Amino acid sequence: MGKDLTVSEIDRQNILNNPVALKEIEKAIGVQGFIFENEIKFTKKQLAEFYEIDERTVERYIEKNSDEIGKNGYVVLRGKRLKTLKELVKEHSGTDIDVGTKTTVLGIFNFRAFLNIGMLLTESEKASELRSAILDIVIDVINQKTGGSTKYINQRDEDFIISYFQQENYRKEFTDALKNCVDMGNFKYAIYTDKIYVSIFNEKAKEYRQILRLNSSENIRDTMYSEILDIISSYEYGFADILNKKSIELGRKLKSHEVDVLFHQFENMVLFKPLREKARLKMASRDLAFRDALHKNLKEYISVLPPAEFERFLGEKSKELSERLEDYKDEFKRLKERE
Repeated sequence: MGKDLTVSEIDRQNILNNPVALKEIEKAIGVQGFIFENEIKFTKKQLAEFYEIDERTVERYIEKNSDEIGKNGYVVLRGKRLKTLKELVKEHSGTDIDVGTKTTVLGIFNFRAFLNIGMLLTESEKASELRSAILDIVIDVINQKTGGSTKYINQRDEDFIISYFQQENYRKEFTDALKNCVDMGNFKYAIYTDKIYVSIFNEKAKEYRQILRLNSSENIRDTMYSEILDIISSYEYGFADILNKKSIELGRKLKSHEVDVLFHQFENMVLFKPLREKARLKMASRDLAFRDALHKNLKEYISVLPPAEFERFLGEKSKELSERLEDYKDEFKRLKERE
């Protein structure tokens, strides 16, 4: 899916919120600014020179996108902070920072705001080249962290392995309940699994598989985030309990129409609403950012990922599944002993 950074604020912000990618982008660009308040900064003049545009164009973009550029690090210095900068310029007379002694306000950009302008500019060929390089770097960073397969980026999360291990037990409770309490053929397992998936994230298993481009041998739950696995477990374990109790109450297996009525009542319990909303937001937003996968039925839930999400899946605390398995050996043993 091609990304046009000039029109998509979500795509822009996801890059600017990705600290792992930003480090690589800064290295690749090698742009020269000045250090102020322990951070690289740029003046409007420096920005205009880099993107080969005039300063009035920069001003126009700031005015049109002030909220976005402001939250990404553009600030206007006045008073004491401006005085401190002027003193810095005076101490380093060789600097190319153009700050006149009579200047009373000065807008400066940090690196994120510098990139933000470049993602918006349509008049600059250099900005266009930069956008292309940025997208390549972001893809390379994710591929390096995931070994080239973003399908399983979910497994880098420290919460994944426990959620995955526990959901297997809840899944068995569910399939046993279907086997013992529901008077239908084996297709009931696929039917009621799909009902759960549609209830949670508006997609059947087949649709989810197509969106993530999974082949027939790949287990879709291997690709699900821990929050998705947790709510699926809640559905399966909770509905299994309802089936068991109803079957005992009636003294027989349930017919398909009876199970459908029970499921409709079950999924509409108010306790599930906040959990479903969170699951949809996580799936839609993460898959677009990390996997370039669009869940069309969840488009309204797509939002910008905060920096913590990128650290969670790409940062130093994220790990390959093999490393996680080693870390959680004792935890697995404890859970096994509880069965």
